[in-house]
Amino acid sequence: MTVAPATPVASSHSTTAPRGRRRKVEGIYYFFLLPSLVLFTLAITVPAVIGIFFSFTNSIGFGDWEFVGLINYVAMFSDPAILQSYLFTFGFAAVTVVIVNAIAFLLAVGLTAQIKIKTGLRTVFVIPMVISGIIIAYVFNFLFSNSLPLLGQTLGIEWLSSSILANPDLAWVAIVIVTAWQAIPGTLLIYIAGLLSIPGDVYEAADIDGAGKAQQLFRITLPLVAGYVVINVILGFKNFLNAYDIIVGLTNGGPGTATRSIPMTIVTGFTGGDYAYQMANATMFFVIVVIVSVLQLRLTRGRNEI
Repeated sequence: MTVAPATPVASSHSTTAPRGRRRKVEGIYYFFLLPSLVLFTLAITVPAVIGIFFSFTNSIGFGDWEFVGLINYVAMFSDPAILQSYLFTFGFAAVTVVIVNAIAFLLAVGLTAQIKIKTGLRTVFVIPMVISGIIIAYVFNFLFSNSLPLLGQTLGIEWLSSSILANPDLAWVAIVIVTAWQAIPGTLLIYIAGLLSIPGDVYEAADIDGAGKAQQLFRITLPLVAGYVVINVILGFKNFLNAYDIIVGLTNGGPGTATRSIPMTIVTGFTGGDYAYQMANATMFFVIVVIVSVLQLRLTRGRNEI
């Protein structure tokens, strides 16, 4: 007896939309997007375009002005004040990002270990994250200007007997300490998320093979959280380039201009009659930040699957 071949049954899942066809977006989404888009354009995009336009003029912020071409941009490269601010800002950002990531990673390793009070410690360590930077700066300003010099005088430590905020060679150290104190919690949370994503079986296999804690840290933990390290380094460096409030509260750019960052230089120029000149500085700084942002996107592409 000949058996007729079975007729394939059409499945409800077999009918799929062509890959090239895009899903239709409901008009209501655009309705809710429009207010945010208008506000962003009026508050961010339009002022930025106007500022870039005036960077090619000799405007002081009001009154008459004339086009001067690239004179403002050319003058920047021979201005020692601006060059000093770029040198300080990039040096400060590089040092701070190393310190923040090193401390945050070690804290994350400890806070994900098998200790009883790790939940409470996590809460304590993230407190600086929710405090305003300017408040933190004023508190540490008092400590560096009064408490520490008094302690140095009591202990007979000469270099600690006076405020390091008044020392052109050491003021930047105070800024790094305070900035790191506030930035570590955010970095810490990202590292904790990365460490918790590592399967426990990996460490169990390493224990069976006789790997010590140091070997597990450098040969297992670090390679598996490399993506999170990249994210923290790029995000941290970009954020530290915009340092302003903590520097204002600690040194206000002093002593002299030793700790004046790029944002401080730009704001000071706006109030000092160098509007067009500092708009050129701001435009150049914007280009640098965009480059760092693009670098961040390229390096972190696909890291969400780690």
